[in-house]
Amino acid sequence: MTSALLVIDIQNDFCPGGALAVPEGDRIVPRINAMMAEHRAVILTQDWHPAGHRSFASSHADRLPYEMIEMPYGPQVLWPDHCVQGTKGAEFHPELDMDRADMIIRKGFRPEIDSYSAFFENDRKTPTGLEGYLRTRGIRDLTLAGLATDFCVHYSAVDAARLGFSVTVCTEASGAIDLDGSLAAALAAMKEAGVRL
Repeated sequence: MTSALLVIDIQNDFCPGGALAVPEGDRIVPRINAMMAEHRAVILTQDWHPAGHRSFASSHADRLPYEMIEMPYGPQVLWPDHCVQGTKGAEFHPELDMDRADMIIRKGFRPEIDSYSAFFENDRKTPTGLEGYLRTRGIRDLTLAGLATDFCVHYSAVDAARLGFSVTVCTEASGAIDLDGSLAAALAAMKEAGVRL
């Protein structure tokens, strides 16, 4: 078996009641738990921001959440403070089956740069180490699910395809923020990159 399930950011802050909640984001948890048995490996990603992260609107005077700014690495959405290290919001959803996880990749922990992808920081070149882990385990086929379809799932899927993995995104086990048409744009970009939806 050469397949892995990559579960993206099933954390309290992305679920109802959280600081950056995806509508009905928790509804996908049972589906993801069921999918775990279908794969040789299960990898979880976890947004893990230090307080005062530069992607937070609160770190910029006179800026509001969801505004766009230019960072040294490119355009950046300014988010509400979310998934701050050590907080309840950064914890995995309590119903997620963590016992099946072989590995947890933490991302966004560098204060000056955001990280949507499980493979690279948003500068598109600083690696997380996930590629090497998958290759040393002989994994070639990836199925992605999680939150949010139009940001972290999208960036992870496109990077995985660009790195030569066979990639499927399970849209039934993912949820979107859909910020100003971001979902349609993400779906189109994934299809163009050769990702199966």
